[in-house]
Amino acid sequence: MKPNGPPITPAGLAALRARYDHLLGTERPAIVEIVSWAAGNGDRSENGDYLYGRKRMREIDRELAFLARRMKALRPVDPAVQQDRGRVWFGATVTIADEDDNHRTVTLVGDDEQDAGAARIGWSAPLARALRGAAVGDVRRVNLPSGEKEWEVMEIAYP
Repeated sequence: MKPNGPPITPAGLAALRARYDHLLGTERPAIVEIVSWAAGNGDRSENGDYLYGRKRMREIDRELAFLARRMKALRPVDPAVQQDRGRVWFGATVTIADEDDNHRTVTLVGDDEQDAGAARIGWSAPLARALRGAAVGDVRRVNLPSGEKEWEVMEIAYP
């Protein structure tokens, strides 16, 4: 793991590791078994199990390689040990309000663990970049695809 790589929470890194272990320990051996069984059935050119199995094995191998490279490049950051809790940094849960006083709460996480449905935005997202270093009461302007919008930081919390 790189000291200057993209940040990720320990839980996010554990999820990537779990996915890697599942692919390597469960899915790939099952596909290898299917392919070896199908290869023993004779003509491979019209053998659907063999062709699909080989295709799936290549997909799994690509994903395993991607996950291995990604986990090596990431920098785990534990938000619970954040020293400056008065400002928005990685791992912060921030309540913001727009011009119409619509409140929204988001958590800044690594790009690999972002989930808009769970209000977890990636560290390099436009809103996250605008909020970095903000304190309660600061107004930040964000350039979104739909146009420019201003958000005021109402509350900052860390786990």
